[in-house]
Amino acid sequence: MAASPITSAVFGATGLVGAHIVSSLLALDAFGTVHTITRRAPKQSSDVVLAKKLDAIVEQDTQQWVPKLNELSTSAESKTAPSTVFSALGTTRLAAGGIANQWKIDHDLNVDIARAAKAAGVKTFVFVSSTGTRSLVSRSLPYSKMKNGVEDTIKELGFEQAIIVQPGLILGDREVEHQGAGLFKALAKGISSISQGWHDSLAQEAEVIARAATHAAILASQGKAPSNYWIVGPEAIVKLGRDDGKF
Repeated sequence: MAASPITSAVFGATGLVGAHIVSSLLALDAFGTVHTITRRAPKQSSDVVLAKKLDAIVEQDTQQWVPKLNELSTSAESKTAPSTVFSALGTTRLAAGGIANQWKIDHDLNVDIARAAKAAGVKTFVFVSSTGTRSLVSRSLPYSKMKNGVEDTIKELGFEQAIIVQPGLILGDREVEHQGAGLFKALAKGISSISQGWHDSLAQEAEVIARAATHAAILASQGKAPSNYWIVGPEAIVKLGRDDGKF
């Protein structure tokens, strides 16, 4: 008997990686209804059949996102309750208007979402974090503290399956580029001309990261994850999202 499609919810669905996660989920038969909770509507699929899988909830007030997730999880129609939650939620200090506001989104809101997901009985939680945040050099930086704090909370919550995706430099076309992004992209392109292996360890395309996240979630649903707290670093991202992308 074929397994029932996985119902999922995605946070950060209008961001670079999050938008690709949504596209990947909609295209995969392994996933059924895909809920998104965002401040603005995500891009709709041009495929009518795929678009029907998307339940786009638009809520300007981020403080209402956790209640919206709770509503999905307590729906009278149990088939709509997400068993897997993806969070690719994040912003920049500049866009947020300072480190304190960035912390509220990158750390506090992600932590609240993870806690709500656990309380709602979500089996698998997938968090798009960042690599290198625990090194001696970077672990004291505010950005690293945000990511590490969310990761630690997810681990403490004890999900049936937690997946921490840790990309390096994320490549792709953003609506608003991060400061210095052009320089880093040029550097990554130059490295790729010397060694694809070096390039893959330094930077990954957003679409590849998203495919890795969804592939890992499928493996988890099949009981094939290597551990209950699975860290998917750059090498595994490339393997799951590009080299082994068909499944």
